Amino acid sequence: MSADPTILDLGPQTRILARLADGVREDRLGDPTPCPGLAVRNLLGHLTHLAVAFRDAAGKDLGATTDTSPGSSVPDVGPGWRDDLAKALAELADAWREPDAWTGTTRAGGIDLPGAVAGAVVADELVIHGWDLARATGQEYVPDTAALQAAYGLLAGAAEESGRDEGMFGPVVAVPAEAPLLERAVGLSGRDPGWSRPA
Repeated sequence: MSADPTILDLGPQTRILARLADGVREDRLGDPTPCPGLAVRNLLGHLTHLAVAFRDAAGKDLGATTDTSPGSSVPDVGPGWRDDLAKALAELADAWREPDAWTGTTRAGGIDLPGAVAGAVVADELVIHGWDLARATGQEYVPDTAALQAAYGLLAGAAEESGRDEGMFGPVVAVPAEAPLLERAVGLSGRDPGWSRPA
């Protein structure tokens, strides 16, 4: 593996996410999440699909997995979802350890992106959806520091380009400047850091 500092090891964050998924109870799959319109089962299905898509994007293996818009359908999980997600996350981390993943151009969600930008996008997806999953299932969550910093940088840049009113995923939720970095990233993603699952 290259010592290039621009290459982010996604392994720590994918392992955190896999542990969160493993802690999800089957009777909680229908519970709501901070993602509008997505229950826990849909969020887990989305995570599985995006892990496969960004694994293929890292290897420049472009096709159906990288061309499909994430909003084209509501994802779901099958009976073997725990193993499927764990495998996809491990393969994702391995794929992005290759220096070539961070160079040239690739595609994800039907959008062409520089490799380094795609790497930052997947870091953001893993960090923010980790928060979504933890909040929805009542689990503690401390993301990987490097992945969180990459996610925040991507989200802050997008908000700045749009005038700080609109982020990559919806209207920015105002969060105090002194708030923890994770809360600020969550706000930039269009989520309320105070969200909690219904009683």
